Amino acid sequence: MASTGERGPAMKKTLGLTGVTVNAMALIAPGAFLWMTYQLQAASADAAGKSTAMDMWTGIVGALIVAFLTAIAFAELARRYPDAGTGSSYYFAEKAFLDHADPKRRRWARVAKFITGWAAHLFYWVYPGVMVAFMATFVTYIAGVFGVNLPIWSQVVIAWAFAAIVGYIAIRGISGSTVAAVVINVIQLAALIVFSVLAILFRVKNPVHVAPTGWYHASGVSIITPHSLSGLLFQSTIAILILVGFESSTALGAEAKNPKRDIPRGVLLSLAIQGLFAYLFEYFAANYALSDKLVSSDGKLSGIGAAAASGAPIGDMAIQLGNAFLGGNGFAFMLIIAFTVALAILGTTLSAMNTGVRISFAMAQDREMPDIMGLLHEKHATPHTALYLMIVVSGIIGTVGVLGGVVTLTAITLASNLGTFALYGLICFITFIAFTGRKEFSGLRHAIVPFLGIAGNLLMVVVIFVIGIISGGDTAKETYIALAISVGWLLVSVIYFVVSSRRRGQAILPAVAKS
Repeated sequence: MASTGERGPAMKKTLGLTGVTVNAMALIAPGAFLWMTYQLQAASADAAGKSTAMDMWTGIVGALIVAFLTAIAFAELARRYPDAGTGSSYYFAEKAFLDHADPKRRRWARVAKFITGWAAHLFYWVYPGVMVAFMATFVTYIAGVFGVNLPIWSQVVIAWAFAAIVGYIAIRGISGSTVAAVVINVIQLAALIVFSVLAILFRVKNPVHVAPTGWYHASGVSIITPHSLSGLLFQSTIAILILVGFESSTALGAEAKNPKRDIPRGVLLSLAIQGLFAYLFEYFAANYALSDKLVSSDGKLSGIGAAAASGAPIGDMAIQLGNAFLGGNGFAFMLIIAFTVALAILGTTLSAMNTGVRISFAMAQDREMPDIMGLLHEKHATPHTALYLMIVVSGIIGTVGVLGGVVTLTAITLASNLGTFALYGLICFITFIAFTGRKEFSGLRHAIVPFLGIAGNLLMVVVIFVIGIISGGDTAKETYIALAISVGWLLVSVIYFVVSSRRRGQAILPAVAKS
């Protein structure tokens, strides 16, 4: 495999453990996803139509288990292959097979890295477009709060403008992105702590000293106790979407000062800080404070029903909490929380772009993508041509998400998620391949953990896609669109792979050398 940075300027090694970690944390972005997904989690129902919202917190725990199994696999591969550079999972896939003692397995190296590269691109190149669409939707909601109804064409303009702004920051270099990530993480975590503390106080000290007609959970113990297996599984399929991104630090190897030490730590630290601390704390607090005092705008729904019907239930709760504890300034408090959400969306989009183009850069250096994707900016040493293309792709995907409403927005999200689960499952399998037969092989870390990770990611795919098709209606339509996008990208990738291989006279599956 060609080394990254072999042509033109080389990437600069500027990142320590903090830089590696915060760039991954920016992609997880608990501030953004609490606001964007709480309504989906509140409205979630199983195949029988029964609400699964009671298992919101335990669903996150289930998703965290799958995420940590996968994170351990990524960390082990990053420790074994510190010279991965920008290649990340793509590089891991090739090296795991090339380093194997059995020549029959070595011949599968190119196929393995192609499949892994396809999954990584489906995830990282669709995901920024999803975030672009979310930003356009978010701005539309905030404008509506002030009585301004944005026409659909203006939402498309917002989507393209946001894609261009994030792309510009990414082109300026990873150092600038890291500074932005640090600021965004500090602001959003501080805001989430304030929100969560006020939410808990709301339950402890009801501001009007009159018990609500009903807390959604009778006690804190109810929040952390599983209520049904189906509810836990359905909530986990949503929760896994808010946890992806911990692995993005593995694409920063070319810019890390000590990749062998800091990349594995960054993978696990980012997930621990954002998942174990931020998400579990804030979701406990939000569920603890939820009661019949939260009423829909038309006054017909309350509690979890109002949360499920609201365009931004966390915004509604922020107004409630601000009015109770901040001198009636609930609207102002909601706007502050909304500002941190906007920053978080910017951070997660920026991190996804940085990760996606670096994998593309590595593949271009390896002649598995067009050479233009492997060009570095003379001044900033960033893959700028790939970033220009990603701005366009993100704008197009964001436009689709805006114009098609909930159906297409959900569909592009599912397409990105399919890439996520495919990539995570492949990495778990590659971990087993990479360590089998070596003296450092650990039955726990290199066999049990990876295969549990494969099972967990496969389960997520089955629950989301199989049940999505069975459910019918818009849910089935969203699932079919997502599958069409995924299969279409696979076909384009296969055609390029085959044509470029024939043009260069390179075997896709080399013959086994005779001993």
